[in-house]
Amino acid sequence: MSRTPAPGVVTDTARLVRDAAGEDRGALWRLAEPGRQLDSNVIRLAPDTGVAGHVEPDLDVLVCVVDGGGQLETADGRQDLAPGAVLWLPHGVRRSLTAGPDGLCYLTVHRRRAGLTIASAPAGAPASAPAQGPAPVPAPASAGYGGGEAACLLHLVCPGCGRLAQESGARFCSRCGEGLPTA
Repeated sequence: MSRTPAPGVVTDTARLVRDAAGEDRGALWRLAEPGRQLDSNVIRLAPDTGVAGHVEPDLDVLVCVVDGGGQLETADGRQDLAPGAVLWLPHGVRRSLTAGPDGLCYLTVHRRRAGLTIASAPAGAPASAPAQGPAPVPAPASAGYGGGEAACLLHLVCPGCGRLAQESGARFCSRCGEGLPTA
């Protein structure tokens, strides 16, 4: 018999921002309640850094700026972001975020992705690039099918979606919220 999740407060974004160490970057929090249909993360970007332009092909994302400021860039231009701004990022639309001089901290909410399975590639199959997000580090030509990123980067590869973390100290994936492996 499954238990119905209990409703209630799951985090306090003001406390997260206040209590985060100055160098804390990446996902500061993620929704982890069992049985949920949504994923949510609180992401913190360092001053004058950003999330490179990318297209999320499957999910609409709702973003609420909770601290700092920056800019959203889409094909329609740039929009300034400040605390309280709520953004809708429809699937299929190219977007990038850039933190301002005080950094940028925001809450994301989107439909939960279906679980992923990892299977062996067919014999002779080339390593495939991810459908979204930053490009992977290319393997040497002599490497052939290697099954993913170089071993030295494995602690930065999300086990849930395969995204390579841009922030060296990230604890959670900024795309899906999955905990990153410990080094």
